[in-house]
Amino acid sequence: MDQQYPDTDPQRSCYWVGRKNGKIQNTALVAVSTNQIEIPNHHLALVSSGEIVPTIPAIKNYIVPVSIFIKSNMRKFLLLLLLPATAFSQRFTQQEMNGWQERASHVSIIRDNWGIPHIYGKTDADAVFGLMYAQCEDNFQRVERNYLEVMGRLAEIDGPSKLYDDLKMKLIYDTSAAKKDYTGSPAWLVSLLNAFADGVNFYLARHPETHPALLKRFEPWFPLLFTDGSISATQTGGLTDLDVRSLYFPGRSPAATMANNSRSIQFEEYSGSNGFAIAPSRTASGHALLYINPHVTFYFRTEVQVVSEEGLNAYGAVTWGQFFVYQGFNAHLGWMHTTSYADVADLYEEKTLQQGDSLFYLYDGQKKPVGTRPVTLWYRKDNGKSQLSLTAYYTHHGPVMGSRNGHWLSLKEHNRSLDALMQSWLRTKAANFGEFRHVMDMRSNNSNNTTYADDKGNIAYWHGNFMPVRDTSFDWSQPVDGSIAATEWKGLHELDQTVHIYNPGSGWIENCNSTPFTASGESSPKKKDYPAYMAPDGQNARAVNAIRLLSREHAFTLDKLIAAGYDHYLSAFSVLLPALFNAYMGLDGADTAKRALADVMQELQSWNMYSSQQSVATTLAVMWGNKMLQRLPQLRGNSRENDQMVLLRMLAQKVSPKDQIQWQLESSLGRHQPVPANHRSA
Repeated sequence: MDQQYPDTDPQRSCYWVGRKNGKIQNTALVAVSTNQIEIPNHHLALVSSGEIVPTIPAIKNYIVPVSIFIKSNMRKFLLLLLLPATAFSQRFTQQEMNGWQERASHVSIIRDNWGIPHIYGKTDADAVFGLMYAQCEDNFQRVERNYLEVMGRLAEIDGPSKLYDDLKMKLIYDTSAAKKDYTGSPAWLVSLLNAFADGVNFYLARHPETHPALLKRFEPWFPLLFTDGSISATQTGGLTDLDVRSLYFPGRSPAATMANNSRSIQFEEYSGSNGFAIAPSRTASGHALLYINPHVTFYFRTEVQVVSEEGLNAYGAVTWGQFFVYQGFNAHLGWMHTTSYADVADLYEEKTLQQGDSLFYLYDGQKKPVGTRPVTLWYRKDNGKSQLSLTAYYTHHGPVMGSRNGHWLSLKEHNRSLDALMQSWLRTKAANFGEFRHVMDMRSNNSNNTTYADDKGNIAYWHGNFMPVRDTSFDWSQPVDGSIAATEWKGLHELDQTVHIYNPGSGWIENCNSTPFTASGESSPKKKDYPAYMAPDGQNARAVNAIRLLSREHAFTLDKLIAAGYDHYLSAFSVLLPALFNAYMGLDGADTAKRALADVMQELQSWNMYSSQQSVATTLAVMWGNKMLQRLPQLRGNSRENDQMVLLRMLAQKVSPKDQIQWQLESSLGRHQPVPANHRSA
């Protein structure tokens, strides 16, 4: 490995660490920002014509060759080779230990001052081995938990509250199918899968103080259960926990202890991930910019760099337990994933009948036998474990997940696949737009939108990826008739038949878990050109603000793009507050609420709708707005409207002026102060 020397950039207080022919690389063509919640600031990257090189903020006092840095910071890893075999756990054989020690000699893990691991391996498999070892150093518990989740085993550690989720996972994720895919994988993928398991097991072998909850040995087929790094990777077609309970848990005592046992489709959360791509025509440097801004729970992903002598050089976010960079960049291009609401999984209403001891379902005028499989769910109880035995049912559409309105609901989905895992890895090694698009053409990404930029100036966007062809005469947002052939999937849409944007004339792309039909201003795709199931996503306030910011700037720099990403304008209140102002203006002059709210209204009416720690208006608006949002489920009723801006307008129009004034009185006066006694709202 080349000697590597940090070099100081006083303007950014960071180092450019180059790895091309042992020389420092510089000059910025593309800037990529990855922002993980658990890392308190940006880790940026500068792109030269040769490669992207990460810049690591605030590393100080390491003006030394990296080879020395490795020795000083990886003592335990390197000294491992000196430990006798008796130091390792007896769960692993001497032959395994010898092989892992040999592989470890080809891996270096360098941690910067923020704790970010930079992993270097001779081969791709070596890099994966080191990546998994580093992940386990940081958070083995989360690595294990993610696999327990897809295996349907969380109730064994969390108790019966996880039984519904465990059953869904066992119905959807078939371990026998994952094992079969492993044996049928191409040789290059088998080497990565083996390295995955070896890296985790090597960590467990040399860390006997780490006590796995259940998985004492990791197997190479595990990643084939967990092929998508999204926080919303499992698509269930609108299934609710009540559907599951109605079929599989009626009257069972453990079900009574389950949390959220009537949980259904969640109302909108006004938060989420953001991805921006800026074309050279709108940047000060004349080169493309990509903004990667994922929002996930605190411990959902970590930040890494993985490098090998086989062409791998990727930096970004890795979901715990996975061996590929889920969103990030390599030497030539970057990609950002936002959770997609494209319809890629469907529920089928099955018509069942029982004849004697046999179960059948009707399909295309014929009786077909219902498939069955015994399922045992273990769950923690007191100081031990208990079990629940069930019979799972299947039709040719897929597993029967539950029942609703007297109909069994089977699920057709694509939540895990061999192709999906290969696509997740291969995208990290693409070198240009053509190669990246070729990987996208595998069409196995199940739950993500993708925003893209590269060092040739291309920007692009794909809304979803895996997209079944369906008969548009049916409403695919609801369960469809499973007894007729007309509702069958009819293959997959070609990549360019899906909603996409390539190098738009507007010069920018945004996606904030929002509709693609405004994603590039006037250059956006047209809704009328696509079937409804491809992009049912509505608009949201984040996207409205992103469009406002991106459309008005013609000379973006990295700093300007970051500032846009952290812009504090609260566009939702541009919809909500005018209704409150009108309600206030309608108050009778003698109403004590008019006088009580005078200062409040003056504060809100002069507010520019930018939030800040010192802003009194922000507090007043947010406290009142939260009370307004509590009325949304009631007003929405059975409506399936999911456009947040439409729902905000519904609130502004349908919440009575009396309630709007009352809630502002409660918010501004505080719960311990009385509301004016003679308040009369118009």
